Amino acid sequence: MNGTVTVLDKGTVRIHSYMSPADTFHTTTQLIETPARIIAIDAQLLPAYADEAVAYAKGLSKPIDRLIVTHAHPDHYNGASRFGAPVHALSQVTEQIIARGDSHLPTGQVIPLADFTPNVALVPGTEVIDGVPFVFEAVSGGEAADELLIKLPQQHVLIAQDLVYNDVHLYLGNNDITGWQQALDALASETGYDTILAGHGAPTGPEVYEDIRRYLDDARELLGDDGDGYKKAIVDKYPAHVGPFIIDIANRSLFPAAG
Repeated sequence: MNGTVTVLDKGTVRIHSYMSPADTFHTTTQLIETPARIIAIDAQLLPAYADEAVAYAKGLSKPIDRLIVTHAHPDHYNGASRFGAPVHALSQVTEQIIARGDSHLPTGQVIPLADFTPNVALVPGTEVIDGVPFVFEAVSGGEAADELLIKLPQQHVLIAQDLVYNDVHLYLGNNDITGWQQALDALASETGYDTILAGHGAPTGPEVYEDIRRYLDDARELLGDDGDGYKKAIVDKYPAHVGPFIIDIANRSLFPAAG
């Protein structure tokens, strides 16, 4: 296996966080194992890494009940078809995925839109699955235009996905630092959650919020009008973070004239 898996035992629920290698900036698929099934969350950029997550899930000897896609960035939906399960997403996220169209990988491979288009509309609220309450909330603004936040209150687990990165350079292509900071403030105000699942990086705790706030403050100060200059400055500031090329991807949106 090229990726790594972190397992958290939460009693009736076990959480398996599959994290891709650094070449795809530690994108994380969450496999929530309930008594009778697996709820998969986000599907990887490269189909090969989705295959690793699925192979691991099959080793748990429980069916994958559904795949939930939290937001409309290809590193979280490209591998959706590999899960062999209904694909759930907020209606606005589905619309954004459709608007993006086919996905073009750096290798030249093209993944057709039909392979990853969600087919079940997820409605915010609480759903009890195998006796486990899942709380679904829609969040607007920040790392993406719209994102899904998932809470497991009985297990004290908050599945933040791309509202939280753990020791990975942030994708700022949505150009909404203020919105991201506001989302972090809302997350930090939540009580009773000691485990935070990140969309990039390993599981962590609430202390991660201050780390991301600091990065966003530094990014706001360093951005300027020169993408190359910003990348050098932020990488120098955070040399231990992985995925500096995610900055290049974001810079295409932040500095289109340069691209």
